[in-house]
Amino acid sequence: MEKKLKLQQVTLCAMTSVNVYETVQAMKYSMREIEFGDAVLISDKKPFYLPKNIRFSYTSRLDSIDKFNYKMVYELKDHIKTDFCMVVHADGFVIHPENWSDEFLEYDYIGSPWPLPKNDYAYRDSKGEICRVGNSVSIRSKRLLEYPAAHNLKWEKVYDGFYNEDIFLCCYHKNAMEAEGMKWAPIEVAVKFGREHPLTENKGIEPFAFHKWWGENADYPKFYSPKKRYKMAVRPLLFWRRSKKWKEEHGVE
Repeated sequence: MEKKLKLQQVTLCAMTSVNVYETVQAMKYSMREIEFGDAVLISDKKPFYLPKNIRFSYTSRLDSIDKFNYKMVYELKDHIKTDFCMVVHADGFVIHPENWSDEFLEYDYIGSPWPLPKNDYAYRDSKGEICRVGNSVSIRSKRLLEYPAAHNLKWEKVYDGFYNEDIFLCCYHKNAMEAEGMKWAPIEVAVKFGREHPLTENKGIEPFAFHKWWGENADYPKFYSPKKRYKMAVRPLLFWRRSKKWKEEHGVE
């Protein structure tokens, strides 16, 4: 039996009040070959199916994406006890644990690369330079988590008129944090860590983690709650019965 990869300085974490079952399954899948220093589900209710090796930490209900984004910036730090955390979601988690590299911990933020913007304002830092590395499925240092609250950063919408935590951190305030000595992974390292958007830079690479089932990610595992699996099984039958009744009513064979 092969030994698990030990990442004692990293906490596997997820923050959500929706798709909780799927999120827990994503966390369990991420832990199958890795021994993290800690694992925590941050939510408003502790699910009865939460395994003992995943800690529960309370937060008020995340009933909107705006609340999620705010808490990820200002409150995530309160739930993390290690030097780093790895953020996962129901639709983004560790997929190739064998492709871990200790180099990932040389940075304060590493996530899947973003595509090149198609305009003159998206994915840019305070100096107007294009930012290629962000994404919410990521590894972040504890000092980066602590920075927004410690420096009273004003919470504001990003360029598209929405609140977005990773753009807020990795674009809007990146330069200020770099001035404090924090580092973002370069794209050539980030493509090995994760993949969200299909890019020429990540084509054919098997990443450590992923986010969204786009492009080459399409065949990665998806998790469904028992309730969703039931609906998926019943829906075709209901459609068949309705279509059969319609045909009978309209005399169509």
